[in-house]
Amino acid sequence: MPRIDRRSFLRTTAIAAAAAGCSTLDRATPHRRPNVLMILTDDQGYGDLACLGNPHLKTPNIDALYAQSLRLAQYHHSPVCAPTRASLMTGRYNYRTCAIDTYKGRAMMHPDETTLAEMLGAAGYRTGIFGKWHLGDCFPMRAIDQGFQESLVIHGGGLKQPSDPPGSGGYFDPILMHNGELEQHRGYCTDIYADAAIRFMESHKSEPFFCYLPTNAPHTPLLVDDKYVAPYTAMGLPEPVAKVYGMIANLDENVGRVLQALERLGLTNDTIVLFMTDNGAQISGDAPRFNATQRGQKGTVYQGGIRVPCFVRWPGTLQSGRDIDRAAAHIDIAPTLLEACGVTAPSHVRFDGKSLWPLMAGAREPANWPDRSLFFQWHRGDVPEPYNNCAVRTQRYKLVNGLELYDLEADPAEEHDLAAQQPDVVARLRSEYEAWLQDVSSTRGYTPPRIVIGDSRSNPVHLTLQDQRGGEAPGGPNGGHWDIYAAREGAYSVTLRFSGEDIQNPPGPWQVHLNIGGVHLQQALPPSATDCTFSSVPLPSGPASLRAWTESQGNARSARFVDIQRI
Repeated sequence: MPRIDRRSFLRTTAIAAAAAGCSTLDRATPHRRPNVLMILTDDQGYGDLACLGNPHLKTPNIDALYAQSLRLAQYHHSPVCAPTRASLMTGRYNYRTCAIDTYKGRAMMHPDETTLAEMLGAAGYRTGIFGKWHLGDCFPMRAIDQGFQESLVIHGGGLKQPSDPPGSGGYFDPILMHNGELEQHRGYCTDIYADAAIRFMESHKSEPFFCYLPTNAPHTPLLVDDKYVAPYTAMGLPEPVAKVYGMIANLDENVGRVLQALERLGLTNDTIVLFMTDNGAQISGDAPRFNATQRGQKGTVYQGGIRVPCFVRWPGTLQSGRDIDRAAAHIDIAPTLLEACGVTAPSHVRFDGKSLWPLMAGAREPANWPDRSLFFQWHRGDVPEPYNNCAVRTQRYKLVNGLELYDLEADPAEEHDLAAQQPDVVARLRSEYEAWLQDVSSTRGYTPPRIVIGDSRSNPVHLTLQDQRGGEAPGGPNGGHWDIYAAREGAYSVTLRFSGEDIQNPPGPWQVHLNIGGVHLQQALPPSATDCTFSSVPLPSGPASLRAWTESQGNARSARFVDIQRI
């Protein structure tokens, strides 16, 4: 199932549309399209900013951006990160893209999706991502396979998680994937991403660029230099909250550095800057945390889980300090940016979102903006279940799990369930939700795409527990597996890597097993070793399942990492 390369088609389509003149922006500024800088933070809630009412946080740089920006005041994301990222990149509901969850292979976006980076790149933009991709670590789902010409990203959904490469220092001195190659870096992760984003903008200051800066902070684990945490500890805040706020203080510092770089390069007036967070606030243990009176948190479909900040700055074009209260969501960002940049999407792309540009640029008044329904759902599992943690949002009403109805204009805190008083509204929104779920489910189903091995564009391939299907470590013959596709027949070298902690108890001896393409191989794990290699494994081309584990005295442990290279 190798990916069909659409890049030449995309480039031809977009440039032809641009030459025809596809917006008033094109005609007004024919010599240069605007740059785009999109900043996305991780697990930072709506209330985690001073400009949005937090009484403890100090976020002067983001506050200044807020004051200079147009604000989408009723803007929403998915309850967790990978689904949000898929919708941002495609303008489509994540259930169409195969990115329906955060791990177990359910965060791999289908490679046939066309991304914002691909569409902007086809129109002559330089594209770069610095931080967290979380839509596939392996070919052909990596950021560099999906339109990003420059990529410096973490593995999986976070540092210090099972996908973090062996030897990585996590938040400090991480191992990152740079244009498909693992590299050791020095410093704090958010500082590293900001440095790379600044270098990218400096390198492409004379041409339009799309710079995507999605941090993994302030996602857990809560790690940052103590100097950022100390002011909040001194306020008497609980330790988890103080650490989250310290991570946000560092984020704010880096947002300031990136915006200062735009100013130094003379690009402020030529750049659309977006600031967003990927979902609601994470839970900081049992510690209370300011949430701007919203109900719920990350993982829920109440407003505290899905309503997030969205600031858009473009000096001289967008009115600063203006709030737009129309309901909007992640699916709207791609079509909005394309229109703002004067780029037409290829004819095969079908957006679920709509361009907000007429609202933002003042060509359409909010009062004349048609009402619509927006849909949100997330839960663990391979297939979405009807009415499991779902919501339908119109401008006024919100239906939660098909049972609870809230009037958000009168009750933004979602305290008063109106379902019994307004059964007609409940019935209408239930009907819309059921039609939506059937529609998005019919796009391509929910079977994850396969990881391709043996392709010259990615050899070796590094598998991690992030994309292991089924089962959990410790694994074993009936535990988790990876769904792969061998692009070419031939001999492959397969290295299995285990955690030292996994194989200390029992102490061994350990027998290593590899089951790939129906062939079962085994060998002894040498004493004190944590990895072993099957040096020449013959594989036919086509789909296969791979299982890798070690056993001792009836105890099984799954391989944490598997490296596969065609030789």
